[in-house]
Amino acid sequence: MGHGGGGQLSADLVEHLFLPAFGSMGPTDLADAADLTLGTGRVAFSTDSYVVRPLFFPGGSIGDLAVNGTVNDLAMRGARPVALSVGFILEEGLLLSTLGRVADALGRAACRAGVPVVTGDTKVVGVGQADGLYVNTAGVGEIPDGVDIRPGRATVGDVVVVSGPIGQHGVAVLSQREGLEFGTDLRSDSAPLHGLVARMLEVSNDIHVLRDPTRGGLASSLCELATAAGVGVELEERAVPVPAEVAAACSFLGLDPMHVANEGRLVAFIAPDAVEDVLVAMQEHEHGREAQVIGRITDAHPGIVVARTRLGASRVVELPLGEQLPRIC
Repeated sequence: MGHGGGGQLSADLVEHLFLPAFGSMGPTDLADAADLTLGTGRVAFSTDSYVVRPLFFPGGSIGDLAVNGTVNDLAMRGARPVALSVGFILEEGLLLSTLGRVADALGRAACRAGVPVVTGDTKVVGVGQADGLYVNTAGVGEIPDGVDIRPGRATVGDVVVVSGPIGQHGVAVLSQREGLEFGTDLRSDSAPLHGLVARMLEVSNDIHVLRDPTRGGLASSLCELATAAGVGVELEERAVPVPAEVAAACSFLGLDPMHVANEGRLVAFIAPDAVEDVLVAMQEHEHGREAQVIGRITDAHPGIVVARTRLGASRVVELPLGEQLPRIC
């Protein structure tokens, strides 16, 4: 289970098994989506699979999660999504009414995002082999001229910005799965972010890196980016927006909010001269109203993320080994 959690075990699996197996045919830039040149234009291409349990949770379902997650992977390249595929793996005995609810949610999410589902596939497996249903999606998007967003562009002095409060998706799914009540209406943050990214790029192309902190949360994303770019990240822990209900739930469950998954948030590395204008643009968009600066890029400790605590001390933010909350995306 740990190898699917987006932490160190996942990274080891990619580095030591998949990349050697693919050889020269494998990806060279481990970002959320591939950046490909086709003919005279550039496109982003991404694929993802969803195994969330339960299938329905406060604020969403596996259907809209599948659309939003793939749209966001494309957006993290600065791309405008143009088409999606969807594959369903169904377990024998699944109620058609349940499948219908998931399909309806997926269709509505695609309409809201303005991205058509253009092809798909369905497979059925025996009882006990799919936990109800799994969804696989792939997406293609157009990358505008002049946009170059990738981990390698992280630059010392860049400002680290997060688009909103963290941890809501993971805690919302967990609370539904385990029947926990935290005294509040905690809902997933699942949302498509390509509109927010487009608004950011209207203001400046000096957005160097984007990442949506899904599996492994904000901590995993920052650790992966620091390693890939060979830079250090310095965070102000008190600046990281953690909703009170998420903090309370994590305290109760012994979790670190920075390791909890999100599905409607992004983290950006932005050139210091552009950050003020980009931040204003983000805060004017519905999915970035609570965006704020949480840190900077440094050359002091390459590949390492360090957080300054509320008490003024510093701690190393580590890549989690596996996943604190399995089966949430």
